[in-house]
Amino acid sequence: MKVSLIQMNSVPDKAQNCADADRMARLAVDQEGAEFVSFPEHFDWHGGTVAQKVAAGEGFQGGPAYDMCRKLAVDCRIHVHTGSFYETTEDKKRVYNTSVIFNPKGEEIGRYRKIHLFDITTPDGMRYGESDAVAPGTETVVVEVNGFKLGMAICYDLRFPELFQQLTKKGADVMLLPAAFTLQTGKDHWEVLCRARAIETQSYFLAPAMIGQFDQGGEKRNTYGHSLICDPWGHVIAKASDEVGPVSARLNKELIAKARKEIPLQSHKVI
Repeated sequence: MKVSLIQMNSVPDKAQNCADADRMARLAVDQEGAEFVSFPEHFDWHGGTVAQKVAAGEGFQGGPAYDMCRKLAVDCRIHVHTGSFYETTEDKKRVYNTSVIFNPKGEEIGRYRKIHLFDITTPDGMRYGESDAVAPGTETVVVEVNGFKLGMAICYDLRFPELFQQLTKKGADVMLLPAAFTLQTGKDHWEVLCRARAIETQSYFLAPAMIGQFDQGGEKRNTYGHSLICDPWGHVIAKASDEVGPVSARLNKELIAKARKEIPLQSHKVI
C-alpha cells in the first residue's frame, strides 16, 4: 500500500487549512499514487484560545474538516485519515481530539479520541494544558485498510508504550500517530520514540506532523515537523524536510511477517 503523510503548518483558520490539506493530498494522489493519505494533529485548526478551540469543534458527523476528508476519499477513491480535529463533547463544554478514517466510498470505518492529554510545562517554562479544552477518550481502536490493520493514536500517546502494546494485541501491524510535537521536545525525543514504538510492536509507524510557528492565544509557539515513516525493523524509510507537503512510502506485508518471525516477541512475553 502506498501511503502519503501530509506535513502542514496550520493556523486558526479552518477554511484555509482544509483547502491547503485538500490541495496537498490531491497532489500526493496524482504525483505519488497514494492509496492512503493522512494529515497531522489539529490539521484544520491549530492554536487559538481555549474558547476558540471549543468553538472550532465539529459535530459527531459533518463539519468542514469531516466533510472535506470524506469528499477527498470519494473523489480520489482512496482511504483518508483525518489526522485529528476537534469534536464537540456531549455537554459542549469541551472538545475531543478526534481521528477518523474514511474508506473510498466515504464511509467512516474508524474513530479514535485521544486518550493521553498533553498537560506539561517544558524546561523553558512554557505551559501546555491540553485538558483545559479537551476531554480524554477511553477506547483503543484498530481499523483494517487494504489488508493492513491500523492502530490509531495521537501525538502525546507516543510516550505511552502500553497503548501500542494493546493495539498490537488487537492485531495492529501499522501504527498511525498524527502529531503537533513541540520544537523543544521534538528535537530530542520525536524520532527516537517513533522508532522505539515501531521496534517494540514490529509494525510500520506512520507519523504525519505539524511544522513551524503558530499562535497560541497571543503567544508564538513552534512545532517540530519531521513527519516520518518507520518500517517494522525501526528504520526510517521516509522523512519530510522542513517544509509543508507530502512524504510517501510503500508498506510491505512481507516485511512485517519477516520481522515478527525473526524475533517472535509476542510468543516470548511473560507479562
